This record gives sequence, C-alpha cells and structure tokens, in this order.
Amino acid sequence: MSDHSYEVSVHWTGDRGTGTSGYRDYGRDHDVRAAGKHGIEGSADPTFRGDRDRWNPEELVVASLAQCHMLSYLHVAVTEGFTVVDYEDRATASLNLNRDGSGELTEATLHPVVTILEADRVADAEAAHATANSLCFIARSVAFPVHHVPHTKVRAAD
Repeated sequence: MSDHSYEVSVHWTGDRGTGTSGYRDYGRDHDVRAAGKHGIEGSADPTFRGDRDRWNPEELVVASLAQCHMLSYLHVAVTEGFTVVDYEDRATASLNLNRDGSGELTEATLHPVVTILEADRVADAEAAHATANSLCFIARSVAFPVHHVPHTKVRAAD
C-alpha cells in the first residue's frame, strides 16, 4: 500500500493590536486552508473566549469522524450489496477538562440515520456500521471510543 500525506495551513487572524500581551487581549480567530479549497473560519469554543460563529477544533474532529464513518459505510454498502439512498448523522462528543488546563475528548457518538431500499437487509445495514468503524481512518486514529447509535429506514416502494 502507498502512504498518503495531507497538508493544511493555519493562519492566526486574532491579533487585536497587542498580540498575546494578556489572556483576554487576543482573539482566537484563525483560518484553515488547503491548496485549491475554500477556507474554514476557525476559533476556540466560546467557553475558551472563541467566536461561536466559527468552527472550533473539537467540532472539526467530530465532523471528521462523522464524514469518515459515512464514507466508509457507503463503501461497505456497495461491497455487501445493499442500496443506501439517504444518510444523515448527528454526531456528538464529550470533552473532559483537567485541573491543569489540559483536556481531551473522551468519547464520540455517531447517530447515523440510513435509508436503504431493501426491507430484508435492515439487519445487514445495521451490522455494517461495525465494519465501517473498523475501516474508518479517523476512528482508527483517535485515542477515545467512537460509539454508534444507528437507525435504519426502508424507502417505501414507489
């Protein structure tokens, strides 16, 4: 197998004229970019003096997990022979803060709602989440558990 590499740039845009002269003196705003792509406006979580209208790093981790799982799941659906016609997810995560100011995400839970065509394949569609999780590059890379609470629907025949 070949290795792949990824490159992004992060540019801090939160200098309010005095740099980091004090904890409250600078903004947490930044831009995340990759060649040829639209930028992502980032900040810290509002709890940490960030802008609630911008993406924070914790949300981006959860979004990456949800995206990766979805893409892995769609691949599994093809290889296992059932047809997905709709997929949406509401992903959540928990962050633990430590007394020393550090913290870590302790778990994430994906809540995928998948609509398939074949009524006799619901059990297969539910089981495919475990396979997708084992294939997902991001889930395999994080140091916390990623749980799944899937719901499968069947599209009614026309």
